[in-house]
Amino acid sequence: MADVEPEIDLLAPGALADPYSVLAELREGDPVHWSARHGAWLITRYDDCVAAHLDRRLSSDRGIQPPQGVASGTAAAVSGTLAGWMTVADGSEHRRLRSLVLDALPPDGGERLTFEVERAANVLLDDLEERTEIDLVADFAGALPAMIAVELLGLPASDRDDLRRWADDFSAVESELADGGAIDERALQGAGELVAYVERLAAESGAADADDLLGRVRRARTVEGDALTPDEIVAMLTLLLCGGQEAVAGILGNGILSLLGSPEQAARLEAEPQLARTAVEELVRFEGPARVSVRFAAESYWWRGKHIRAGERVLLVLAAANRDPRTFDRPDELDLGRDPNPHLGFGLGPHYCLGAPLARMVGRVAIPSAMRRLWGLRLSAEAPRWKPRLLSRSLAALPVHAEHVVALPDATADSATCTARGSTR
Repeated sequence: MADVEPEIDLLAPGALADPYSVLAELREGDPVHWSARHGAWLITRYDDCVAAHLDRRLSSDRGIQPPQGVASGTAAAVSGTLAGWMTVADGSEHRRLRSLVLDALPPDGGERLTFEVERAANVLLDDLEERTEIDLVADFAGALPAMIAVELLGLPASDRDDLRRWADDFSAVESELADGGAIDERALQGAGELVAYVERLAAESGAADADDLLGRVRRARTVEGDALTPDEIVAMLTLLLCGGQEAVAGILGNGILSLLGSPEQAARLEAEPQLARTAVEELVRFEGPARVSVRFAAESYWWRGKHIRAGERVLLVLAAANRDPRTFDRPDELDLGRDPNPHLGFGLGPHYCLGAPLARMVGRVAIPSAMRRLWGLRLSAEAPRWKPRLLSRSLAALPVHAEHVVALPDATADSATCTARGSTR
């Protein structure tokens, strides 16, 4: 095998469009690789990523500080909220926060929630009936998570577009902080607006007993009776909004793009709708929304002949691990019936994604709906655009052409129009 390129930039245009060839070289030639560009060790083999998720020598605490050279008040509010996320906590504090979220989150498989997701997806698809040129990110994959969020939180549907934009800005700032790069001040402003919005929600007292996610977060208690503080409520709601939107939009957009690139598998899903469960797992493995998990070395140690020093950053490259041929047969081929499929798309161990059941359910419902109703769906001449983010594999735009939108049977269509287009709060 050729020598591995010494300077690896996961945010270079070529690596954004197709990261897998670069990652395959690293995985085979230098699986524990120091990247000067990212100031971190890149871990690319599946078994190593599994071990790292469970290794107590690696901490999730990023030591988040306000970025330098930007508006201090907004920067402090955003970085302070991000520092309160349970995803950057370890040990007993992480267990406490995680148990409180578990107490608040609704079960994924509830019939009502599944029905609401189906209704929301169909409303978005109905809105495309007069169009043939579509951006599936703007018009569907990115819009659906915001519709779900306002439904879960009991918020006005009129806030949906702002929440979507703010959450995307917050995720951009999070990724920039994780990579140590320059902060986009426009994104920082949007992130600050999200924090201010959530602070107002958390300060409201009238809906403490409401049967929505906001009410359940307020009422959540550990077995010892511990509750979230006001600052922790803000951090938790911000995490749920940002993480949920990023993950679900990625599963939908990336998944549909993968199916358009594998027409035989798309036809298989249409012919065998019972494949929806394994299909979502395979789409997450093949082109999932989680690209990298960040850890820090809590102590110095050696790994595959490399000396990792205390305080150094370690990036678990899930996109590489999920295509490791040591674990997955034909890893670069999409196989919707792949089983078993032990991918790391939702992480592993103490930090396994709590939103995974909900994200899976949305994928099982929304992806087949879009593929079934967007008749003659194909990629446009304009190439898909990827967001330049270290942590996630996220589409900025997915231009497609559809001959027409298949109408629902009358009874279903009437039901679909009952979704939360107006205020739910």
